[in-house]
Amino acid sequence: MPSGFVKINGERFTDLSNNQPMGHYLEALFHTGYYYPFIGVMQMTAAVLLLIPRTVTLGALIYFPIILNICILSLAVRFDGSHVTAPLMVLANLYLLCWNYDKIKYIFPFNRTTLDFTLRQEKLSNKFPIAFFTGVAATFVLVVLVYLKAHDVMPRNTLAACKKQFVGSNRTKAGNTFCECIHTYGQPLDQCLAAYGKAPDD
Repeated sequence: MPSGFVKINGERFTDLSNNQPMGHYLEALFHTGYYYPFIGVMQMTAAVLLLIPRTVTLGALIYFPIILNICILSLAVRFDGSHVTAPLMVLANLYLLCWNYDKIKYIFPFNRTTLDFTLRQEKLSNKFPIAFFTGVAATFVLVVLVYLKAHDVMPRNTLAACKKQFVGSNRTKAGNTFCECIHTYGQPLDQCLAAYGKAPDD
């Protein structure tokens, strides 16, 4: 909700430098006219719908493309701010869609069935869902491990934080050049990564 409200107010979403890869994107997004507040309206709408039990399915359908886009963007530019949370939110949204599959299966073009309006009696259990929470915990740990191991080099949010990741390694000079390429000169991430890969060790 807060991220959507900021967009509706016409304010910048973060205070990232424009040279930072995510900063590049967000600055361009900020100057897209009514498209920027439109995203905020859709985020707020999805959030409200997700809070109401009767409309949670519609909220999940609206929010899924939004959070999927944020997730892919975060992974593509290696953004620390949502590198872990965005994939987890995508998985949570997918869980909601799967949980409510009976409500949305009729919009799919496959496995067409006649509408069934009979009331099904489901057996309820008061047993603590150990398997569910174990799965959630395992998924969280897996996402964090992937985040920690997926990339050796991250642009980070500031020049100081970027340089700090190379302290004590044999890639200090190459790392500092990479960080300056990103935060000082504002070059594309892929270009800076390519130069870093070609640079020799200390």
